[in-house]
Amino acid sequence: MDFIQIFVLALLQGFTEFLPISSSAHLILPSKILGWSDQGLAFDVATHMGTLAAVILYFRRDVFAITQGWLTTGFSKQMNNNARLAWAIVIATIPAGLVGLIYNDWIEANLRSSEVIAYATIGFGVLLLVADQKANEHKSILQMTLLAAVIIGLFQALALIPGTSRSGITITAALFLGFQRDAAARFSFLISIPLILAAGLLKTKDLAEQAAQVDWATIGLAAFLSAISAYVCIYFFLALINRIGMMPFVVYRLLLGAILLIWFV
Repeated sequence: MDFIQIFVLALLQGFTEFLPISSSAHLILPSKILGWSDQGLAFDVATHMGTLAAVILYFRRDVFAITQGWLTTGFSKQMNNNARLAWAIVIATIPAGLVGLIYNDWIEANLRSSEVIAYATIGFGVLLLVADQKANEHKSILQMTLLAAVIIGLFQALALIPGTSRSGITITAALFLGFQRDAAARFSFLISIPLILAAGLLKTKDLAEQAAQVDWATIGLAAFLSAISAYVCIYFFLALINRIGMMPFVVYRLLLGAILLIWFV
């Protein structure tokens, strides 16, 4: 990979990991247009670790409070709000984790196509619009129940379909359940931590089993760029989401899906 390819793909991964616009669609588009080869497993590991570092750094106080609440009252009958939120994050992570373990190879072989990504980008974008327009937003993140976490977790499993957008589908579910936009986004970002960590560790294991030499300069640059762009993305998304709503992202998704259909399908 040359510097331009590393720069573009790492920034795209960081920006699109947490926006409800599908990272799969954005990674396939420049590669198809510019004829770039697959970035490889090492690059995937680097960008996963970069985005993980960004979300943990941004939510470091929340992560500390949630972890502390879980360790102190999470196994008692009088759980505090942070302990309940910790259990909600665990429960919301389980469906996608199980589906990923069972069907990941089948999904990679059968669904990672331009056509699937295009239709998923459009279809789940429309669903996000319906949720944003019709939902009764009144709940804060501390009102997250275990049932709500299960439902959001089941929606999150749909993100294994390329083009869906993990953040988009979980925010959609939370909006349907009555959560405020910023609460929906914050919970979506928090439940990304265990999933990104698990995916990164799994890819690291696969990388360690390969005999190919790792280009550590590329790894370091990709991780740094994806971390910076992901942190900036989270900051501005949470600052603006209550004011701008989901409409700009829906319009963008519809245009992107149309371009993919016209160009590649």
